[in-house]
Parts: sequence; structure tokens; C-alpha cells
Amino acid sequence: MPVEKVLLAEPRGFCAGVEMAIKALAWMVRAFEPPVYCYHEIVHNRLVVDRFREQGVIFVDDIADVPAGAAVMLSAHGSAPDVVEAARGEGRYVVNAVCPLVTKVHHEARVRARKGYTVLYVGHAGHDEAVGTIAVAPEAIRLVEHVEDLADAFTAVDDPDKVAMLAQTTLAHHEWAGLLDRTRSQFPEMWTATRNDLCFATTNRQAALTEIARDADAVVVIGSANSSNTLALAKVARDAGCEQVYRIDGPDELDLDALGDAHIVGVTAGASAPEEVVDAVIAKLAPANGVQLVRVTDEDEYFPPPRELRELMPALDAAAALLVGGDPVAARERGGPFSNDRRVDASRVLASLPGDDD
Repeated sequence: MPVEKVLLAEPRGFCAGVEMAIKALAWMVRAFEPPVYCYHEIVHNRLVVDRFREQGVIFVDDIADVPAGAAVMLSAHGSAPDVVEAARGEGRYVVNAVCPLVTKVHHEARVRARKGYTVLYVGHAGHDEAVGTIAVAPEAIRLVEHVEDLADAFTAVDDPDKVAMLAQTTLAHHEWAGLLDRTRSQFPEMWTATRNDLCFATTNRQAALTEIARDADAVVVIGSANSSNTLALAKVARDAGCEQVYRIDGPDELDLDALGDAHIVGVTAGASAPEEVVDAVIAKLAPANGVQLVRVTDEDEYFPPPRELRELMPALDAAAALLVGGDPVAARERGGPFSNDRRVDASRVLASLPGDDD
């Protein structure tokens, strides 16, 4: 049966941290001789990673694989302190594209550990963000992934008056709330951030999806299988009562026959999924009665480019002006290409990168 209508969640797709990281890596590709290196995947999305690979970016899981003097980006998920220190050795030019919200959690973990707290960290074992956060204070942090993990975590607490609880930013609210309540009942004096660590973009996307999942016969969640917030979205849709939920990387994975007699299909995208993929999925669904946008809030958060690029690009502008006989001082004072960065959309930047067919 043909799809009658698509309910499109808003917000969806790239969050402010992903926007910042993608634009920053695109600038690095332009500014440095290839290859540019990136420690871990820049974001957890196959299309994004493949697009940058086509530009000559080499993704590594060990800083030792980055040659001396090379340009290297540290991914949006955050890196362990020893990784950051190692990256800055041997004359490498390091751009740290860590999301500011992850930096906030790192700071909270460091401060609480210094004050003698046992830090219970709710996150997914092996996820890049969790690995980087735990490494900030490994002697003080205990990973909690499931309710069953709490008993062992509680026995590791030395002082019941000094317990803190932090979260991986990309968790679903349900993954955090139950563990938080259970731990607080055990340790009434437990400390946690006044404004919880869950990413506002993750929370907003879950709220928008909850709205459309109630009215949709099926829901399509766009994003990669290693994306924590994408998997959380799929669970949110099921918890909202939608029985048909499909997580796909892109339109090639969309099985229209599997939708059966689903007339109304909800569509959303994880925080690292490009808008061009959303457009392609909707085109394949080809809803007879068009698309209805379901908006729960507006997002206007903006994270500026990493400091290392803000310092570098005006200098490169000045050098380029000098080469063509221009005024290097004026070029530098214009602030470099980042003067309009707020108005540059990362999805368009990504789409404009030349591909194999160009």
C-alpha cells in the first residue's frame, strides 16, 4: 500500500556539536596538505565518515598511527586526557572538536573525583564518549549501564555522603531517570548536576519523536547502528506504542514492502545523520499527501569552531592575501572564514564536498 503521509519530527538530525565538528573537519581538509587524520570517527554516522574518507581523511584508533607533524582532529565524543597529551606531541597540529557538553561532564567528573567522591557514570560500555569520560578519573568512576550493575557499584562506595552521578550525554531519558531515582534512594545526599548531563538535542529529538510515534503506523529512524542517540530514538518510538520501528542508515536500507499497510509513517534522524539522507528517505517513501512537520521546539544553540582553528584560519587568510598582492592585515582583521560560520549549515558543507563521482 502506498504511504499517505509522512510525519516529520522537528528537531531532528545534526545537533550543535555535530555541526561544529563536521564544519571544523571540512576546514582542516581545505587548510592542510593531505592526509588529515581524525582520532576515532568524527561522529557515529557511516555516510559522514565515508564522505570524509573520500577527502583523504584517515581515521585512526591509536594516536601512534598519526605521523609526526601531521594535522589531527580529536572527535566530538571527547578523548581521554592521555590521548590529548599524546596527540600534541611530535609536532602535530591538533584540533580538539570535543562537544562542549561532553567537556562539561569531564569537568564535573574531575572536580568530584578531586573532592573524594565516588562517581557513578551511567553510560554504554565501549562507547567513545564513555571511554573518554571514565579516563578522566578512572580511580573514582564506576560505570553503570544497567540496573543490575547498581549493586556492585554501591559496594564500591567508600563514603555514602560523597556519591555523584553523571551521564553519557546521548542517553535516552528513560536510561537515566530510573537509575538516578534508584541511586538517590540509596544515597539521599547524592550529588548530580543541577542541569542534568543529557544533551538538550538528544532530549528534544526524543520529545519530537514521541509526538509523532503516537499517530504513526510505522516510524523510520535514520542513523547508524553505532550511534547511541539513534538507538535511543528507536527505543523511544517503541515505548511510545509504535510497533513498526525501522532503524536505517539511508534510503537503500528502507524496505517499502516491510511497511505493509502503514499509511502514516513517522520520520526522524539521529543527531549525527545528515539532512540530505532525510530528504532521500522521504523521496523513497513518496507520501501521496505530502509531509507534515511536527515541531516541539526550536533549536538555536551554536558552538563556534574549535579554538585551534579560530586562531589558525585568520593567519592563513593573511598569508593567502600576501601571495596575491593583497593586504594581509586587512585579511586577518576580517576574522577569517569563520566570520559567517554561524550561518553555514553543516549538511550543506558535507554535501558540497566532492565525492567519488565528481
